[in-house]
Amino acid sequence: MTDRLIVAVSPHIHNKETVRKIMWLVSLSLVPAGAAGVIIFGWSAFWVIFWSVITAVVAEGILQVLTKKKVAILDGSAVLTGLLLAYNLPSNVPFWLPIVGSFFAIAIGKQIFGGLGQNIFNPALTGRVFLMACWPKYMTTFVNPGYDAITGATPLAILRHVKTAAQFSYWDIFIGWHGGCIGEVCILALLIGAAFLFVKKYISWHIPITYILTVGLLTFIFGPNGYFSGDWLFHILTGGLILGAFFMATDYVTSPLTYKGQIIFGAGCGVITAVIRLWGGYPEGVSYAILMMNAATPIIDRFTKNRIYGC
Repeated sequence: MTDRLIVAVSPHIHNKETVRKIMWLVSLSLVPAGAAGVIIFGWSAFWVIFWSVITAVVAEGILQVLTKKKVAILDGSAVLTGLLLAYNLPSNVPFWLPIVGSFFAIAIGKQIFGGLGQNIFNPALTGRVFLMACWPKYMTTFVNPGYDAITGATPLAILRHVKTAAQFSYWDIFIGWHGGCIGEVCILALLIGAAFLFVKKYISWHIPITYILTVGLLTFIFGPNGYFSGDWLFHILTGGLILGAFFMATDYVTSPLTYKGQIIFGAGCGVITAVIRLWGGYPEGVSYAILMMNAATPIIDRFTKNRIYGC
């Protein structure tokens, strides 16, 4: 016999995608949001992004050397973590804040668990909530668009205190002309990046769409003027919902494997986000919602795993 069957362990289907390629292309999809942040808030936003990314890469390299692991700073994962952390920061924070947050994200959020693929929480969000716990004043002081460095509240914060944010038009919110974190304000730029990820099939609709629809539905039902009076579109377009839904909740490592599990994960993120926004003491809840559902991912995977063929 000249032809022989080759028996090998799974996986049996391969493609040309690699972790490095995916990480760099996801980082590329975030470039429009970062560019928009710099245009809206000025060069201070650029330096926050710069220090966050550089620190993430350097910290990853140092920790991999100290733990005698293969140095893989060029795989793009540290760059992506640094970008996402920076996008969750105001543009006017002192230069050391993204440095401290980025180091914490890599060291405690990622490397302490064993590195890429073994962390149970999204590293960038781990860094963000650490900074929020330690320096809440810096993390909740935002500047208005332009270069005048005049501080102002975010649309969600205004809505929380005065029950209306009529001073903002949907168009201003869509293009990011309001106070907020660097990478979350320009919805247009984020949707361009998200569309790229959908075209490349790096993400599916299950988590982000379920997440967004759940927040929209709950904020509409439990409105400030009684049931079914909420401005659901305002809640969808403001805060970190779009950034979180498309770029952080969809993290391969910390989200469920099955489509059914991903829908549960997205719905859970939506419920927690809406509860914090509507009744919590903080106007935004995306970071905490995703981290809480990250912790629930193993049990979601356990109860939504696919049935073995023939069983």
